[in-house]
Amino acid sequence: MKATPAPTIITRRGYRFPPGPKSDLLWKVLRTRRPVQPIEFFQRLVRDYGDVVHYRVRRQDVIFLNDPEYIQEILVAQNDNFIKERTVQRSKLLLGEGMITAEGAAHRAQRQAANPAFRRERIPSYAAVMVAEAARTRDSWIPGATLDVSLEMMYLTLNVVARALFDTDLGDEVREIVAAINTIMGMYHFMLLAPAAEQLVRLPLPKVATFRRARARIDRAVARMIEEHRAGRRDPDDLLSMMLRAHGKRGEDRQLRDEVVTIFLAGYETVSNALTWTWYLLSQNPDAEQKLHAEVDGVLAGREATADDYPRLHYTEMVLAEAMRLYPPAWGMGRQALEDFELGPYRFPARTTIAMSQYILQRDDRYFPLPERFDPERFTAAAKARRPKFAYFPFGGGGRQCIGETFAWMEGTLVLATIAQKWRLQLDPEQKVEPEPLITLRPKYGMRMRAERR
Repeated sequence: MKATPAPTIITRRGYRFPPGPKSDLLWKVLRTRRPVQPIEFFQRLVRDYGDVVHYRVRRQDVIFLNDPEYIQEILVAQNDNFIKERTVQRSKLLLGEGMITAEGAAHRAQRQAANPAFRRERIPSYAAVMVAEAARTRDSWIPGATLDVSLEMMYLTLNVVARALFDTDLGDEVREIVAAINTIMGMYHFMLLAPAAEQLVRLPLPKVATFRRARARIDRAVARMIEEHRAGRRDPDDLLSMMLRAHGKRGEDRQLRDEVVTIFLAGYETVSNALTWTWYLLSQNPDAEQKLHAEVDGVLAGREATADDYPRLHYTEMVLAEAMRLYPPAWGMGRQALEDFELGPYRFPARTTIAMSQYILQRDDRYFPLPERFDPERFTAAAKARRPKFAYFPFGGGGRQCIGETFAWMEGTLVLATIAQKWRLQLDPEQKVEPEPLITLRPKYGMRMRAERR
């Protein structure tokens, strides 16, 4: 057996770094005046330097990891030494101090307050809402019509979150909220990645005014939900009621707003994108589509799905899992160290940023042979057991793992099954397909598809 070569180690100020690009990347970007395409950049890092790479941005040390064991070490074993890195913190401009951006005791308190709504025994109670919204969407389509499936899935999943977790029917308001969210997403690079974003948001600029109007539209919807719950007109056992009890009837309104907005938006965005990419991939892989239809027809036999059907829709869930391997909604993530730390043979200083990408690792042929091929059989129990745990981590891991993961798996599977009972979706020949890595991995140009009745 050929021996594994010892890793190259670069010593600086008593720390031990892996190799990587020498120049400051921010200066390189400013000099070329071309935006960095992060996925392409990470692909180049792995190709040129391997699974552990060091580079610097504005004198900030950054380590890119493409190793499942090291990623597990950061997210699980050494989790207490890391906080979310600055790019995520910038999303406070929209989310405030919600569960995604909060740290330490504040994060733990929010998670504890929300936990009852996401316990495994509670999740089946949401199935009826998930199926009803999927059926409402399905039944509104016209044979032969061309739909923007990305928008259709946004409306559907936002309605599911509103009804299941907040006992609220958004009605026509859902379109205005989605439009506001899409406006903010379209300003991602301008508002959320700008070096001085916190100061920029206060300036009297047209784009900033657009951002503030979109954020205010989302806030109005959230404020209405909160007031309806305070007035006692909603389910006393839904998530928002639990959050109100944790905060008291009055007071802490800004913090409550932040927590509701975070779950409201994060709860729909991941599943919406996962479903959009799944419909696209099914349209390009007719054998998998046929297998999915056969399972759906066999399990449901023409009736509406229930929570009891979810564990029987094995292949449908495997299709969803494979779609999230190729197009993970959470395409990348980062952490920043509070104290000095070691990782394998390396030693890094406090404030080092750790970057990881689900998109890159989940297309690594060491763990997924022929990685560009769509193959749901990669997610049989036997196939999963052969891989390192963090070769596939679409919902993160450790203490910050997505609280709604179980909710999302059931929702995605039941929605796929409900719509696939009656429809096939074929990609519009003129549709350009390109993933855009914003806060989530969205289709850059939407996803126009033709609805064909089965």
